[in-house]
Amino acid sequence: MLRLLYPEAECESPYRYDFEKAASDGIRGIIFDIDNTLVPHGAPADEPAIALFKRLHLLGFSTCLISNNQEPRVKPFAEKVDAAYVCNAHKPMPENYRKAMEIMHTRPETTLFIGDQLFTDILGANLAGIHTLLVKPIHPKEEIQIVLKRYLERIVLFFYHRRKNP
Repeated sequence: MLRLLYPEAECESPYRYDFEKAASDGIRGIIFDIDNTLVPHGAPADEPAIALFKRLHLLGFSTCLISNNQEPRVKPFAEKVDAAYVCNAHKPMPENYRKAMEIMHTRPETTLFIGDQLFTDILGANLAGIHTLLVKPIHPKEEIQIVLKRYLERIVLFFYHRRKNP
């Protein structure tokens, strides 16, 4: 059960990830969480996010945002970065990860999910069979329920790192 919380890989930031290698490894679609993955919680799409998505599209990737937020938060962000989106996603339920793959015309083995939370982002992507990348949260200010989950995440990541580097 704990394995479902483990990411396939970790990176400091989606802005530092080697997307060229992902493309050469057969990844064709990338699903992103928004808040604290691409921008601080509640922030609009900024220049680094817009530039990242332009670069991804030039590399041939399909992109989709998946968020538990409602459409007024997600749609304007998606429009700015020119990505498809699924809002009110009920992460970690895997159905909307599958919906994102349908939108992008990808399969689990050709899809990468990037997010900052284990108990929603990574768990849902693992349940859908998608490759997972855990990034560090962009900003420390978070809602109280997320702050509490971060304590549990530290425990899970301790065992994950211990298992990965015996």
